Amino acid sequence: MKPYSESCDQNREPILAVIGPLFADRSAVLEIGSGTGQHAVFFAERMPHLLWHTSDRRDNHRGIRLWLDEAALPNLREPVALDVLEDSWPALAVDAVYSANTAHIMHWPMVEAMFAGVGRLLPPGGLFALYGPFNFGGDYTAESNARFDRWLKERDPLSGIRDFEALDRLAHAAGMALLENFEMPANNRTLCWRRQP
Repeated sequence: MKPYSESCDQNREPILAVIGPLFADRSAVLEIGSGTGQHAVFFAERMPHLLWHTSDRRDNHRGIRLWLDEAALPNLREPVALDVLEDSWPALAVDAVYSANTAHIMHWPMVEAMFAGVGRLLPPGGLFALYGPFNFGGDYTAESNARFDRWLKERDPLSGIRDFEALDRLAHAAGMALLENFEMPANNRTLCWRRQP
């Protein structure tokens, strides 16, 4: 039975409205943390010009493959084993990286490793689009995000909603500059950085 995430169905259209134009001139994307595989199938079907590489920890690969096998899309690729702290990053020729709802689940050293790895992987002009809830100036953007952050920390004290400014510093250190900060439904954002020359 395929894994299923209700939030993937809820946020896929708003995310597509943002990354569709961003990735219109891209040729290949690596998705970090493909999870169930739902986003990969939905986006690859609607952006057939893009070669979509899925990735996640090995224990999620079986579920991702179930979605990929059912969709049978020619521009979808088998999941790559990627634990940002432990695995060697894949030697993929991509000009975009996409990740959704990962930064607040990861521990901070993992977030640091993700940004550093993306900076090494992307060519000049490459894009990194990161979706999720973020704080600005150390403040929550909504009470619902504050509740979500408390829930995250009760579950795992080392997780939690990340500050935009801290992420932007990581991006800068990895050779990326902020391109866009998109407001999304349900108090989320899509942050997009561009790899500098």
